[in-house]
Amino acid sequence: MRWSVALVCALAGAAQAEVVVRDDRGVTVKLPAPPQRIITLLPSLTESVCALGWCDRLVGTDRHSNWPASVVALPKLGGMDDAQVERIAALRPDVVLAARAARVVDRLESLGLHVVVLEPSSQAETRRVVATLATLLGRPEQGAVLWARIDQQVQRAAARVPVALRGQKVYFEVDAAPYAAGSTSFLGELLTQLGLGNIVPPALGPFPKLNPEFIVKAQPDLVMAVERNLRDMPRRPGWATLKALQTGRTCAFEATRYDMLVRPGPRLGDAAERIADCLQALPAQPPVERRAP
Repeated sequence: MRWSVALVCALAGAAQAEVVVRDDRGVTVKLPAPPQRIITLLPSLTESVCALGWCDRLVGTDRHSNWPASVVALPKLGGMDDAQVERIAALRPDVVLAARAARVVDRLESLGLHVVVLEPSSQAETRRVVATLATLLGRPEQGAVLWARIDQQVQRAAARVPVALRGQKVYFEVDAAPYAAGSTSFLGELLTQLGLGNIVPPALGPFPKLNPEFIVKAQPDLVMAVERNLRDMPRRPGWATLKALQTGRTCAFEATRYDMLVRPGPRLGDAAERIADCLQALPAQPPVERRAP
């Protein structure tokens, strides 16, 4: 019995141990114990906290957080540009997880709140963020476990990509402006892992805004976008000449599942599976046009 009491006391002490993390600003944040009340102001951070098993510690999120379903009912506290500082403070969070671009970080810290800034753009950064959150939550080993599961999903998805599509160049539209997923973004890296190419060179950055003429001239082999944008593409000036649109070599993602593709978080493996599903259903490679000598 004495040993049982001692073990319980030891575990209780471990649960209250100080946690120290370094965020994307290079700021070291110290908490006296793993946070029990968490606010997230970026959907990918919400998803990561939940994937690590601590959804029940969330007391509020940004307006766009919608996965898993349990977070929909939580107080919605605005976005990066209009986070509601008074409501956030009233919820008495132990920590606020925010993006680098969030405009309220200084105000929140001036109120004495702990703020951890995390905003990944590449897969390496996403993995680091997952590890940082796992440490913050008092379960550092869970970060590696979660990422191993993601890796396995991506590998399974890559094995399902038809051989005929390996190396095909993709235009992946993340916004109709048009903004594209470049090869150095987490999404571009995912396409590479699936054996695909990218019309966006690394020099243009992770999510560049492209000149529409650049896309038309590049003639991507495959076009991927949310359904509503893909439906509109043939009506854009010059885009009807894109052979990928003419031959149906496109992936149209329904809006309800599109989020998993454009958020650098724990659903990267699900995103890979979704892309592989589409690629397997594409029509056969169109015949190569041969010019007379």
